[in-house]
Amino acid sequence: MSLTGIARYAFAPRQHKLEQHFTEPEALQHRVLQHLLRTAANTEYGRNHLFATTKGYDDFVRNVPVNTYEELKADIDRMRHGEADVLWPGKVKWYAKSSGTTNDKSKFIPVSAEGLKNIHYKGGTDVVALYLQNNPESRMFDGKGLILGGSHAPNYNVAGSLVGDLSAILIENINPLVNLVRVPKKQTALLSDFEVKRDRIARECLNKNVTNISGVPSWMLSVLVRVLELSGKERLDEVWPNLEVFFHGGIAFTPYRSQYEHIIKSDRMHYMETYNASEGFFGIQNAPADKSMLLMLDYDVFYEFLPMDEFDSEHPNIVPLEGVEVGKNYAMLISTSCGLWRYMIGDTVKFTSVRPYKFVITGRTKYFINAFGEELIQDNAEKGLAYACQQTGAEVKEYTAAPVFMDANAKCRHQWLIEFAKEPENINEFADILDHQLQAINSDYEAKRFHDITLQPLEIVVARKGQFDDWLRSKGKLGGQHKIPRLSNNRKTIEEIMRVK
Repeated sequence: MSLTGIARYAFAPRQHKLEQHFTEPEALQHRVLQHLLRTAANTEYGRNHLFATTKGYDDFVRNVPVNTYEELKADIDRMRHGEADVLWPGKVKWYAKSSGTTNDKSKFIPVSAEGLKNIHYKGGTDVVALYLQNNPESRMFDGKGLILGGSHAPNYNVAGSLVGDLSAILIENINPLVNLVRVPKKQTALLSDFEVKRDRIARECLNKNVTNISGVPSWMLSVLVRVLELSGKERLDEVWPNLEVFFHGGIAFTPYRSQYEHIIKSDRMHYMETYNASEGFFGIQNAPADKSMLLMLDYDVFYEFLPMDEFDSEHPNIVPLEGVEVGKNYAMLISTSCGLWRYMIGDTVKFTSVRPYKFVITGRTKYFINAFGEELIQDNAEKGLAYACQQTGAEVKEYTAAPVFMDANAKCRHQWLIEFAKEPENINEFADILDHQLQAINSDYEAKRFHDITLQPLEIVVARKGQFDDWLRSKGKLGGQHKIPRLSNNRKTIEEIMRVK
């Protein structure tokens, strides 16, 4: 029996248990909340917020405030200095470095031992369980998995405590048995210099039997291009003929899909989206024909949802799982075994179904353009770009967009800085198609564009090759978990990138 055949038996019990997501989803979440409250009752945060006497969700809402990173930062910093029993029992020695806030360059998200096991690794296990369930012909364990990782560094002067990219934390703590079926070697995977790492990964993996790849689409594509350069091949399935699946997450896949399909022509290739973040592992694409993801309900994560049309309200109607509505845009709040309590993660989601609870990521609470009442969100942008690429044959590598504010004649517009992997023949035609498609999918944008009275036609500035990477490099953020802000209500990011020569 092949290794994949053996793996199928190992994953079968979990595949059966996942059926509870369809039959008793609300009960799963109720049990998670009770478990988190009981476990953290004797922490400082638990005592201050009456966890021991909290009997249900209504008590939880009364006793615990909504938090952003700023509210928890002081407690997290104490934990980073070695204090125990602050937000979660015991000492937390791992901290996932994430993109920053208004006041800080970086956030440091606690990753407890329980969080590693019951959130992050459980999510990774379920991705494989669901993939094998959907693909009985898979032979993924008969070869190697290429897994991209970031890097980590010492955390202050606390012995044994480290801070770094979540992917580096996962690789550092992974079960040694997994290392038998993954590449590159750990030393290479944890290199901090992405350009050096990219070349070494490509060289180490070039002659391996790679059957599956996992990582952020943008950084993985960079590695795969280097593999093709070294091999002299035009197609990745000529280098790795048994490649069958890309497990991707971190950023939207839509702008990159055509580029992957260009270099991987195999009709056996699958793409499976995951929603894994520094703060937790939340969703998995469980049906190949459905791009929405199943919300994972029996991890150490309790979910709440804040309607985005009430985001600026003093008393928004935040709801637990059973209160969500299909088609409504929500900001997501989480409470986890890493010590995050009613924590606003910053992502927005929209449910496509309930029982099972399936959703799509629509953007970020801070990544949107609403300078003139148009309420353009990232989901609109991704769909508009995908349509414009489909109509023109173009391929987008990176992009960001921001408003150009009213001039003396009350004229304003959106400006898009786009780095193309394949430029359209006519950039004005591309801009026109994108503009009309955004109007078709966003009625607020359409209203503001009506007769060019408020918003003028959008403008596209073509970025040179590598301009976005050079901006990330100037910030010390090339590689790892770092992402390009796609939409912004101000011009800070787009002007910084345009100034990079």
